[in-house]
Amino acid sequence: MNMRREMRITLTLTCFLLMATSAIAARPNILFIVCDDLNTHVSTSGYPDIQTPTFEALAKDGMTFSRAFCQYPVCGPSRASFLSGLYPESTGVLDNKSDIRQTRPNTVSMPQYFKDNGYWTASIGKVFHNEKADHGDVAWSDAPPWFENDELPVVTEARNKFEQEYGSVEKAANRPKWRAAMKAVLDPLNAQTPPGHGPSGLRDEQHSDGKNARQVINWLKRKSHGDKPFFIALGIHKPHVPFLAPDKYFDLYPREQIQFHRDRADLWNSIPRDASANRFKEFDFELGVENEPRRREFMQAYHACVSFIDAQIGLVLQTLKDESLYDNTIIVLTSDHGYHLGDHFLWGKVTLFDIGAKVPLIVRVPGVTSAGSHSDAMVELVDVFPTLTQLAGLEMPQHLQGTSIAPILQDPSRKHAKDYAYSVVSRGPNLGFAVRNQNWRYGKWPSGEELYDLNKDPHERNNVANDSRFAERLKELRAVLAEKQNMARSQRESPTVSDD
Repeated sequence: MNMRREMRITLTLTCFLLMATSAIAARPNILFIVCDDLNTHVSTSGYPDIQTPTFEALAKDGMTFSRAFCQYPVCGPSRASFLSGLYPESTGVLDNKSDIRQTRPNTVSMPQYFKDNGYWTASIGKVFHNEKADHGDVAWSDAPPWFENDELPVVTEARNKFEQEYGSVEKAANRPKWRAAMKAVLDPLNAQTPPGHGPSGLRDEQHSDGKNARQVINWLKRKSHGDKPFFIALGIHKPHVPFLAPDKYFDLYPREQIQFHRDRADLWNSIPRDASANRFKEFDFELGVENEPRRREFMQAYHACVSFIDAQIGLVLQTLKDESLYDNTIIVLTSDHGYHLGDHFLWGKVTLFDIGAKVPLIVRVPGVTSAGSHSDAMVELVDVFPTLTQLAGLEMPQHLQGTSIAPILQDPSRKHAKDYAYSVVSRGPNLGFAVRNQNWRYGKWPSGEELYDLNKDPHERNNVANDSRFAERLKELRAVLAEKQNMARSQRESPTVSDD
């Protein structure tokens, strides 16, 4: 009975997609936009204290997913996962130094698959983790070198002053002194640790993300794809540190108006210490201690970066419309993982709390998605590859571990094939694990367990794993986790870290 029902659903969806595909062309174009370190502080994710009009406009035209999760809350492993359609334990990429081409040789990435199937593929900015990890000509028809920001005005000013006193910075005798002077001027704005932040003094188009957006615009206007459908990946680097954006975006967020929740000082008494990440120390914060002025300072800068990238993405989407490509282009807008901004006293990534693992996800498929539609289905980034493959009418690669969400794009009330999202993260030689459904999140760490009743505690501040009233729920979720672990490792071809 279930098999016949599934066959009917599959046939109905297939017919629908064939009709939709013929309506928008034999092979739709694809624009895949992935931001870096963007959490759910966007208006389409229910965060009211932000200005993201491009996200809102796209959501009005497509479908917004409220429960989309990364599989590993760190750039390299997350990107290796969703670009291959494999869970991190199968990719073997569990840190930013590993390369799937070594851990799982000959794995076909999403852009390579589309290129091999007749698409013109192009990439700009951070799509793979870095230029060294990028798959190059195997994946892309065109992939210019990464852009950098123009020289910051504070550096120009410092150099002019330096040269008036010491002569050219190019003189061999001056170089060490100039490097030290430039570092002193630049670090407050541009350092990674502690994170630089502040108004850049640059125009939008002088930032690397402004250049990234304009490169995509150039491809679209020039019709660089020729007579082929295109798969363009736009890697937006912000709001990754340093939190640097043009001055006008800082003006949108006066520090005194920034809102946030203040956690209780004893929050971590009941949560396994492994559930935290030490990045907060690099922001000069202490676990259990609130520093409101500094938190406002960093949140202002993060939000300025978010509004800045929203504006750059808006230019690209407008160009699709201007070039009569919008109605034949599938658009996916997401992030590689979430990001803490002082909640739980944490900063940065590398945690399995919702704010660390949940990502914004908006998908627009011409002729398929209903305008302004919304889904609460449990979705994973590993689902993107099979979804785009199905929507493009291509045969599904056999290695994919994700599940297509095309049925949900057709009908947002439809239940996804999976009830749980699964995420992992390293803790030294071990892993931490989390499974999350509509009502509960369970976390397993070397030092203990987490259990959150999300209906009563949506921000995960009351760990009830040690409460005997939830013993049966804990037992159930342990079994779910074991099942997900086996599934996630099912295509592992190289050793990975231990669970113990």
